[in-house]
Amino acid sequence: MFGIFKKKSEIEKLEATYKKLLQEAYALSTSNRRLSDSKTAEANEILAKIELVKSKS
Repeated sequence: MFGIFKKKSEIEKLEATYKKLLQEAYALSTSNRRLSDSKTAEANEILAKIELVKSKS
């Protein structure tokens, strides 16, 4: 109940973005391979940012 006012950490925001990009890439994989690959590349960049933030902590 008290968790509704809790703000998301930077890692949680990045992980949500990463998950969203992977879902979009999967959906596009059957119709447009080029867009799917670009979404996957964006997701990999976000993953690198997540690892960088985790290594600083």
